[in-house]
Amino acid sequence: MTMKNYPGEPYPLGATWKDNGVNFALYADKATKVEVCLFKSATDEKEYARIELLERTHQIWHTFIPDIKPGELYGYRVYGPYEPENGQRFNPNKLLIDPYAKAIAGPIEWHDSLFGYELGNPDEDLSFSETDSAPYLPKSVVIDPSFDWGDDKPLKIPYTDTIIYEAHVRGFTKLCNDIPEEQRGSYAGIAHPSTIKYLKDLGITAIELLPVHHFLADRHLKEKGLTNYWGYNTIGYFAPEVLYGCTGTQGEQVNEFKNMVKELHKAGIEVILDVVYNHTAEGNQMGPTISFKGVDNESYYRLMEDDKRFYMDYTGTGNTLNANLPSVLRLIMDSLRYWITDMHVDGFRFDLAATLARELHEVNRLSAFFDIIHQDPIISQVKLIAEPWDIGEGGYQVGKFPAGWGEWNGKYRDCIRDYWRGADSMLAEFAERFTGSSDLYRDEFRRPTASVNFITAHDGFTLNDLVSYNEKHNEANGEDNNDGDSNNRSWNGGEEGPTDNEEINQLRERQKRNFLTTLFLSQGVPMLVAGDEVSRTQQGNNNAYCQDNEISWMDWEKADQDLLSFTQKLIKIRRDHPAFCRRRWFRGAPVKDGDLEDIAWFLPTGEPMNDEHWSHDFAKSLAVFMNGKALRSRNAKGEQLIDDNFYVIFNAHHETIEYKLPSADYAKEWTVMLDTGTGTTGDGDKYQAEETVTVDARSIILLHYPQGE
Repeated sequence: MTMKNYPGEPYPLGATWKDNGVNFALYADKATKVEVCLFKSATDEKEYARIELLERTHQIWHTFIPDIKPGELYGYRVYGPYEPENGQRFNPNKLLIDPYAKAIAGPIEWHDSLFGYELGNPDEDLSFSETDSAPYLPKSVVIDPSFDWGDDKPLKIPYTDTIIYEAHVRGFTKLCNDIPEEQRGSYAGIAHPSTIKYLKDLGITAIELLPVHHFLADRHLKEKGLTNYWGYNTIGYFAPEVLYGCTGTQGEQVNEFKNMVKELHKAGIEVILDVVYNHTAEGNQMGPTISFKGVDNESYYRLMEDDKRFYMDYTGTGNTLNANLPSVLRLIMDSLRYWITDMHVDGFRFDLAATLARELHEVNRLSAFFDIIHQDPIISQVKLIAEPWDIGEGGYQVGKFPAGWGEWNGKYRDCIRDYWRGADSMLAEFAERFTGSSDLYRDEFRRPTASVNFITAHDGFTLNDLVSYNEKHNEANGEDNNDGDSNNRSWNGGEEGPTDNEEINQLRERQKRNFLTTLFLSQGVPMLVAGDEVSRTQQGNNNAYCQDNEISWMDWEKADQDLLSFTQKLIKIRRDHPAFCRRRWFRGAPVKDGDLEDIAWFLPTGEPMNDEHWSHDFAKSLAVFMNGKALRSRNAKGEQLIDDNFYVIFNAHHETIEYKLPSADYAKEWTVMLDTGTGTTGDGDKYQAEETVTVDARSIILLHYPQGE
């Protein structure tokens, strides 16, 4: 079908609807010809029109087609050399998803035609496939960007007040009976009043969603009856994942996502997205040709210098996006700005962020990626959190990201796990992690909130499984087990998995409370994984990335209500007391002469710890005093922040310990605020200065002394 078209404009990239038609713009530097293909429905095997983009401004091909509207389905065919050995993989037989598509109309239907070469050919990817892939590729969608945001605006919750909740859109609400069945597992399910109430009652301030950019389920997983549940396989950096929408697939999912954000904001909850700009779903040279690879392979991916047929792989997925190239940097920045300005999200957690900092092979904290973000007036103002490593050489970059960035603190996770499972570890490191990891983050510009603290994450055991299994149990993934505890740093308490041994069960409950209490009393930004507060289990699976079923879903009917109540009260303690979320580093010294030091550490005898005590790897207990008068920070009104004094006793020893409290200089009388041994919270027993406190085996006691008493 022949359609009228005009030159159009090179910007913005993607498909942009105007009142009288749609402008299409595609970056394809080395292409020789570009066509946009239009489809009447997502199931059509053939386009009803092909329109050649005759205009080219620099490396951008563009045209304007009048009289088409939102909901229009489209894809591209891009022409050029097919020379894999030279890094070029153009194949016009392959319909391509627009890299800037704002919506994608369904999941992929795997078929051999989606590959640019002939599967089974002895020449492998050097062969050329002439089969049309259009019947099997999900189509890009033209959207209407308008939405009634009302008075919605960024919440801008300070890092010091932030409590992050990592959740999966589908898994969090899939089994929730309080939500209408058709909304479970969707953006609408997250926006449902019952979900919002749960999050508010819990006390979190930000929900961090596992990837919601449109992603693909790997073919080999689908053939095994599995899927890419976590979503770290992005193909559309502007399009919300269609499977998480329940209102439609031709743009309706965009408004459903926006409404979710709007409702969360009304409840005072920020939205952070886990984003995957380090690689795409197209894999290595043997992967499919569904978007970037066919649009302009060399302009998007890191290719081997000595043979451009092959891809550099710093991600373990087969390819790596080349953030050194202007086209990729623009794609990433345009995507980030879009999710901030059009979708109103409040921040991002960057998967394998060290990959984005690589210039050639080295990780460089001052790479172009960070420079551009730093100067961007929009992106620089939201929460930016790095997963500070990748699998390449030199990829472990904890503590090396620029000012303004938060980082997942893997050393915090490992240290706290080791401490509570009884592994040989120095008390000095435990104290360092508890107080914000100044050895990693302290410099002229960074603060304790650079450390995003976590005990568990989506990748690994849940909290319940951390205290219930020594080995991974990933049979459902088709994997071997017997991983031992070296990887997981877990401890089952004496038996593997569920047990009828009441003594072990009580120990496990105490250990859960210990982990949660340590997390929420530590300096830095705490991140809680959805379900840990209700003892969610994955039945010992420590890598449930491919399990879209009860292994991964939140089982609301089996929720541990006692642990939930304990966690709610624990989070309230943190939110009520700035002593646990300081803006400045501890100094270990008085603010002014005659005052108590801002922090002090004590032995069970009530004596201060000295250098020798910190080096004992057999020691399992210590106490810390935190001075509420020494916060050295002001509130929004410019008033000096003052909090209670706190005394926290940690006992990871397998026996009860008697702890003598310090002198009356620190407090005349202490009141128990929390005891993980009994699971009690709230003001309880009172102790005088220098009196002895009995601390149960493997437990924490938190005492406080209100200022002015």
